[in-house]
Amino acid sequence: MKIYTKTGDKGETGLFGGERVLKSHLRIKAYGTIDELNSFIGLTITEISSDEIKKILIDIQNKLFVVGSDLATPDTLDNKKINIPRTSQSFVSDAEKTIDEITEKLEPLRNFILPGGSKGASLLHVCRTITRRAEREVVELKQNDIISDNILVFLNRLSDLFFVLSRYENKICGISDVKWNP
Repeated sequence: MKIYTKTGDKGETGLFGGERVLKSHLRIKAYGTIDELNSFIGLTITEISSDEIKKILIDIQNKLFVVGSDLATPDTLDNKKINIPRTSQSFVSDAEKTIDEITEKLEPLRNFILPGGSKGASLLHVCRTITRRAEREVVELKQNDIISDNILVFLNRLSDLFFVLSRYENKICGISDVKWNP
């Protein structure tokens, strides 16, 4: 099978279900940013010292694949016929549980912190900001299309999860968080 199809040579791409849209469509931007985030998580994993955090990140990558396919599949399609997994409420509850578990291992936050510390923590902060961009794009898409509320809530929790993971990675590396000093 060839990797290139030439079907996008005129600036269009296909959604699940066959609909063709411009590559500048809000839906494409949203799941493109999810893809970017997933790729950046892959890079981040190469710089993380903790196997525990790596396992969490791989789980996030798998969930983001579902989010991407969910965004690429209009809710108007009959999900039973196309068999596309959708972003479930469990993604949100899993993220909340992990945030709570990691937060218990950290000192209470008493200051704003700047992105930084170890290389792994810094990369996790970049993942956080890419997640926030994806969230903004999904909000914009949701103004015009039917999008599962679970996607938006999951992205909101995910950015918080990246924040606590960055702090945890710094702790594991023996590096203090960089406090904001106005």
